[in-house]
Amino acid sequence: MLEVINSPFNEKQVQQLNELLATLTPQQKIWLTGYLTATINIAVVDAPKNAAAPSVVQSPSPKEKHVTILYASQTGNAQKLAEQFGNQLQQSGLNVSVSSMSDYKTNALKKAQYLLIVASTHGEGEPPDNAIAFHSFLHGKRAPKLDHVKFAVLALGDSSYEFFCQTGKEFDLQLEKLGAERLVERVDCDLDYQEPAEKWFAAVKEKLLEETLTTPASNQEAAVSKAQEGKEYSRKNPFHAEIIEKINLNATGSNKETIHLELSLEDSGIIFEPGDCLAIIPVNNQNLVDSLISALGFEPNETVDVDGATLSLKEALLNTLEITLLTKPLMKKLAEFTNNEKFHALMVDSEALKQYIEGRDLLDVVEQFGPFQWDAQAFVNCLRKIPARLYSISSSQLAYPDEAHVTIGVVRYEVDGRERLGVCSTYIADQLEVGDCVQVYVQKNPNFKLPDDETPIIMIGPGTGVAPFRAFIQEREERGASGENWLFFGEQHFMTDFLYQKEWLNWLKNGVLTKLDVAFSRDQEEKVYVQHKMLKKAKEFYEWLEKGAAVYICGDKGMAKDVQETIIQIIQEQGNKSREEAEAYLEELRKQKRYQRDVY
Repeated sequence: MLEVINSPFNEKQVQQLNELLATLTPQQKIWLTGYLTATINIAVVDAPKNAAAPSVVQSPSPKEKHVTILYASQTGNAQKLAEQFGNQLQQSGLNVSVSSMSDYKTNALKKAQYLLIVASTHGEGEPPDNAIAFHSFLHGKRAPKLDHVKFAVLALGDSSYEFFCQTGKEFDLQLEKLGAERLVERVDCDLDYQEPAEKWFAAVKEKLLEETLTTPASNQEAAVSKAQEGKEYSRKNPFHAEIIEKINLNATGSNKETIHLELSLEDSGIIFEPGDCLAIIPVNNQNLVDSLISALGFEPNETVDVDGATLSLKEALLNTLEITLLTKPLMKKLAEFTNNEKFHALMVDSEALKQYIEGRDLLDVVEQFGPFQWDAQAFVNCLRKIPARLYSISSSQLAYPDEAHVTIGVVRYEVDGRERLGVCSTYIADQLEVGDCVQVYVQKNPNFKLPDDETPIIMIGPGTGVAPFRAFIQEREERGASGENWLFFGEQHFMTDFLYQKEWLNWLKNGVLTKLDVAFSRDQEEKVYVQHKMLKKAKEFYEWLEKGAAVYICGDKGMAKDVQETIIQIIQEQGNKSREEAEAYLEELRKQKRYQRDVY
C-alpha cells in the first residue's frame, strides 16, 4: 500500500490512488503500467521561469502511428495471439486496433499504415470461416493498391496437411503483389506455435518501435506481463484433471465406442464457455512404442535430448514425441537416412505417397524400408511433439461449475493386418479409469458461440458433433433463455447409437429443446443423413432463418460440406433465389455471426 512517506504523493493523492488500485484487475494494472510508460516518454517538462528555452527536437508521439492487427481464426489460436500482441504493442505506447477479418471494413485498407496478419489455415488449405470474405476481396478486382502499407504475416498451420499454412502464404504473397512493403519475413508455425510466434512478434515489435521512434515497454511491465501469462494453463503448463466419470454411450451391439468423460476442474480456476474445446495431452500406446524401439534396434534406456531435456528413448517416445502420424515433411526427413530405392521412388510419386501415409505410422516405415543410417538422437530429431487433441466441451459451467465433460469417439481400424489405435481416444478408453488424471487445458473457440438469449438456434451435429450442443442446451436452460432450440442429430442405429438420448428427450418434454429431428442411417435400406431431414423440413428451416435464427454445424468436414450445400439449396428453393443470391444470403448470415461451424 502507498504511504505519504514512501511515495512522492501528498496525503489526498495517496488516499485516491489506494482506493483506485484496490479495484483494479491484474490486466488493468498491466495496461496502466504501459500507458504511464508511454506517456512519460513524450512528456514535456516546464523550463524554469526567465531561463532561455532550450532547443528541443521532439519525437513524434507513437500514437500518431496506427497498427492494424487482423486475425483469420477457426479454433481461436490466431485470435488469442493477435489480441496478446495487440495488448503488448498498446502497452508500448502504440495506437493499435485488433479485429477479426470478418468485422474489418475493407475500405479502411486505403488508410492503413502498419498491417499485421495472424492467419490460420483450415481444412485443405482453405481460409477459416471468418476470413473467407476478406480473402476473396484481397484477391479480387476491387482490392486497392497498398503501396502505403507496411505489413507482416504470421501463419499458423499443421504440417500433417499437404497445404501447410496456405492461407498465411496467400495473404503474404497477395499483400506484396498489391504493393505493400514487408516489415519482417513471414513465419510459418506448426502445432507448437508459441515460441516461433513470439520470435516473429519480437522482430515485428522492434521494427515498429524503430519506425515510430519510441522506446520499448519497461522491464517491470514486461516482467509483470510474463508473470501474468505464466498463470494460464497450456501445452507446456497443463492442468492435471481427475476423471470422475467414464461411460460408453453406445449400447451393446454397436460397432462404435463413444466415451462420455467427466473431469474435475476443482481449484483450477479454469473458465470456459459453451463452444470452447478441451485440449487433452495423450500418451502413446506402450506396445507400439516397444515394437518401434525393437524394430529400430535401439535400447529403450539410452538417453536422448528433446528440447534441452534428457530423457530415455522409451520415455521420449511414450510421452513426448509423435509416432502415429506420417506426414510429407516427416517422410522427407526420414529419406535423408536411407538409400532404399523403393522409399525414394515413393517420395517422388505424390499420389502414391499420399495413399501410403494415410492410416500408417512410423513402425510401418521402419519395418518396410529399414535399416536406416542413424542413431537414436538423429531419429528423435526427425520427430515433432505429440500435439494435444481437441474435444468440444459437452457441458456448461453454469450447470457443472467444477467440471468439464467431453465426448470422445474411440478410433480403431486395421491396415496391413495390424490394428491401429487413435492415440488419445484409446489412451482414454483403454488405459485410464475413474480416479486417474489427464493433462488438459482449455482452447477458446470464439467463432462458435451462443447468440443472445432471445435468438432461436438451429444445431446440426451428427455423431460426436452433438457434443457442444449438449453444452449449448445446458447453458440456455440454466440461463432461462427464451430463444427456441432445434437440433438435427444423426448416427447409425437408433437402438445403440442415440447419444445422450434421455437428456434430449427430457429437454424436448420440458420445452427447453423446441424441435428434435434425428437420422439413423443404417436403420433402413436407404441411408438417411441429417441433410435429408433438413430437406424434409425445408419450409420451416427457412422460416427460422427469416425470423433471425443462428445456425451451428459441428462435425467432420465431409458432413459439413454436404450440410452447407443443403442449406444453400433450401435458401434457393424456399426463398425463390438464384444460386448466387442463396450463396450471398448465407455469406450475410456468416457476417452476422448467424452461421458458425466447428469442423474437423
